[in-house]
Formats: sequence, structure tokens, C-alpha cells
Amino acid sequence: MTSPIHLSVKTVSAPDARSAPTRTRFHARTLRDGRRLYWWVEVIFILVFYAVYSAIRNASEGGEVEAFRHARQLVGWERGLGLAFEETVQDWALNFRPLVIVTNYIYGSLHFIVTAGAIIYLFRSHSDDYPRWRNTLATTTALALIGFILWPLMPPRLLPGQFAPGETPARYDYVDTLAEYPTFWSFDSGAMQEVSNQYAAMPSLHFAWSTFCAVALVPRVRRRRLKWALASYPAVTLLAIVLTANHYWLDAVGGLVVLGAGLLIGKRLTPGAASPAVA
Repeated sequence: MTSPIHLSVKTVSAPDARSAPTRTRFHARTLRDGRRLYWWVEVIFILVFYAVYSAIRNASEGGEVEAFRHARQLVGWERGLGLAFEETVQDWALNFRPLVIVTNYIYGSLHFIVTAGAIIYLFRSHSDDYPRWRNTLATTTALALIGFILWPLMPPRLLPGQFAPGETPARYDYVDTLAEYPTFWSFDSGAMQEVSNQYAAMPSLHFAWSTFCAVALVPRVRRRRLKWALASYPAVTLLAIVLTANHYWLDAVGGLVVLGAGLLIGKRLTPGAASPAVA
């Protein structure tokens, strides 16, 4: 007599729609609402968006006279507030050559590296929040483009080293540190002058993007040291854009304005946008 055969059945529970985002074999992220995010679609979107942004930005460079007039207006506002300190701060920093070189590299590299790292981290580790922050960054960048087109502004490094008509007796004596100190690129190179809008200074996207990274990541990362580093990143960026004479501090204020608008619009553009998660 043969013994009965017992079959064991392993019960597999259906995935909970409320569980964390899951991966597929195509390296997608499935969100709580069932939508899927594919990394390659996101990469294409970002590359196309940035290519269009760069083309419009670089083709819409304002005239030198208009940009200089706006610079004089802005410097006048800062003097009216008693806070026209950029030249004084740079004069102090020029006594410390290593500091200037470090800020050159901060200005020229972290702007893209940290922002790209933030986007990748959000996609991989906080996928449900990712669409809102992607939309926020895109909207912020697009709003900044409007400022570049409507209000071209000559940055401090391009101000003429001479008395300006109608102003108090004070020379513009800024140093273009990217040109004068060792670095891997400079606005003075022919290639950079051809592809870069020299008067796209207001608002400062450097400051807007650095603040974006801090706001998006500080509540989500777990390591205390990393939290502090990210929290201080906007201040470090502000120091870099001033010491390199690429921006006035009011440009940073403009960056905060477009980021604030980007946060509001980004939330509206994103179905079921989640509130920031706290690590």
C-alpha cells in the first residue's frame, strides 16, 4: 500500500498597496498609487528639459548697457539697506589663496554634483516623494529663466573698474577669481563666452538649487553629520557665489523667491503629493 503524498503549499500574500515603492526588473519604482517611474524616462526628461533651458537661456542674453544699468540699480538698493558688502568680503578672502581656490571649485562643480545626487537619492530611496521634488526643481529652474530674460544683470566680476557716472566716488574693484586663480574652467574662455549667458545672474540658481537640496534631503537622511552638511550647504554656496564675484547677495534672495514659488507649483502639479518625510 502506497503512502499518501502530502503537498505543501506556500501561501504568497498579495502586495499591500500601502507598502513602500517596489522595484521591477526594468529598475522602475512602483508608487503607492500604482504609477511607475522608470529611471531612463526620468533621465531623458531631465536631459531634454535642461537642453531646452540652456538653449533659451544662452540665446536670450541681454545687452551690456541694460545689464550694467540693472547692476547699478541693485547695488543702489543694497547700499540703501546698508548691506553692500560683497566687495569687502571678497577683498578679505583674497588674502587667503586656498580659500579662494576652494570656493572656485565649489562654485564650478557642487552646483551640478549635489543636485544630481539629490535627484538620484530621492528616486531610489523616496520614490513616492520624487515626482513632487522633480516638478519643484523643474519649475524653479523655469521661473529663473524668466528672470534671466526680463532682467539681465551684470555680475560683480564684470563691473568696470572705474567710476560710474552719477554714483558716489567708489570704484568697482572685483576680481574674477575663476580667471585669476587655478581652476578647471573660466567664463573668460572663448567656449564659455559662446555658450554661457554672462548676464543670467538674477535670480541665483546656484543658491536656489542648493537650498532645494537642503530642504528635500535634510528631513530624509539619517546620519547626523550628513544632515548638518546639507543644512549648511546653502550658506557655503552663498559664500562661494559672493567670493567668486558671480552674484550679489540679493541674487540669492531672488533664488529663494523662485524656489518658494517652485515648491508651491510643484505640489500642485503632482497628484497626491506627499508631505516631507522625517528620517
